[in-house]
Amino acid sequence: MPSLTFLGATGTVTGSRYLLEAHGRKILIDAGLFQGRKELRERNWAPFQADASSLDAVVLTHAHIDHSGFLPRLVKEGFNGITYATPPTGRLLPPMLTDAAHLQEEEARYANKVGSSKHTPALPLFTVQDAQHALNTVRTHPFDQPCVLHPGLEFTYRRQGHILGAAAIEFRIKVAGGEHITVYFSGDVGRYAVPILMPPTPYRGSTYLVTESTYGNRFHDGSDPAEVLGDVIMETCQRGGVLLIPAFAIDRTQEVLYYLSELAREDALAPIPIFLDSPMAREATAIYRQCVREHDVEMREMLREKIDPLAPPNLQIIGSVQESQKLNSMRGPAIIISASGMATGGRILHHLRHRVSKESTIVLFTGYQAEGTRGRRLLDGEQEIKIFGEMLPVRAQIRTVSSLSAHADADELIIWASAAETAPKRVFVTHGEPEASQALAERLHRRFGWECHLPVLEETVQL
Repeated sequence: MPSLTFLGATGTVTGSRYLLEAHGRKILIDAGLFQGRKELRERNWAPFQADASSLDAVVLTHAHIDHSGFLPRLVKEGFNGITYATPPTGRLLPPMLTDAAHLQEEEARYANKVGSSKHTPALPLFTVQDAQHALNTVRTHPFDQPCVLHPGLEFTYRRQGHILGAAAIEFRIKVAGGEHITVYFSGDVGRYAVPILMPPTPYRGSTYLVTESTYGNRFHDGSDPAEVLGDVIMETCQRGGVLLIPAFAIDRTQEVLYYLSELAREDALAPIPIFLDSPMAREATAIYRQCVREHDVEMREMLREKIDPLAPPNLQIIGSVQESQKLNSMRGPAIIISASGMATGGRILHHLRHRVSKESTIVLFTGYQAEGTRGRRLLDGEQEIKIFGEMLPVRAQIRTVSSLSAHADADELIIWASAAETAPKRVFVTHGEPEASQALAERLHRRFGWECHLPVLEETVQL
């Protein structure tokens, strides 16, 4: 009998890992890092809950670190099977995992230099070499075509629109009596009527559904992201300060660039310098341009007309660490876009360290901030923030624009689910903080009568 074990993304939005066992095969859906609170991050250092060498395959939904970032560690622990990804995800994984490894190594070096770690010496969770070994396991498979893992066990990728290459995964498993069951993993559900990418493929039904619930109890404010950006930029100019935009290198950065370009085309963008300070975001933006098959109609039309919607005027790409450091002494007004989106690592930390205590600074968050992250603490109004072991007073203006989120909100999740032609026997609600998961479960039950369950970490269910 097939079984499913929840090894992550229970009671939290990170650490996506689901172990599917069928026909003597062990398939791990996603291999994500835990992020946020210390007790969550410490899970990344614990040995993997199953024997990594016993896994036959890893099937990734998309390239975000909370879905793919544990792969180098998994390979280090003995995984030697195939990692499946959609073609765009396969293109994004090299810069994503390599950048994550560089950050791990840099943070360990910095911690050893300043003595900010309790461990001597501080070590990276994984290295660039580990990331390369992980990338050697990756094989791509196209959307909407079945991939046979074993007789009676196959999966199909469905577009989800969350980021470039993001997919839901529909498993089809032969069971006793020659019948089949389907297990549908939503991955992260994307938005409707947003630029660049095609919208999510509607959920058509399955025997079992594993769904995310990141925004299961919340609604995007419906504001026009371009207008919000324009207003914040105007205020930045009035303050003579710097607008810091912590943005995920994949998708959020590209959307911010898209809206900045839109403002420029409408003569609504102040002529101030814009700095993109994220090597990985630079690579990801180039990949976004190249994956024309994934673009929506408007994006394709602009590229046909030789308009680059991801290159606003006055955009400067920062490459080296030295160039990034020079920005610390720059006077405003200016815009700095940098990763990570939750201010958990990356170059944005250095910019925050130098500017979060200045009243002229505005920090604009552009997406979900997980519990325990610096981004969440700043949004919650903390007066001091710890960066590189130093407590800094927060005098900057802290803002957010929820309409830039790449996650479907509570209403959009219902829209996505409402296309189901057959009702699932059971829905497993994951990838959300407890209140969000509970709210979505109750709403799915009220609206469709579906039986919903909130699994706990390491719970196993028979399918």
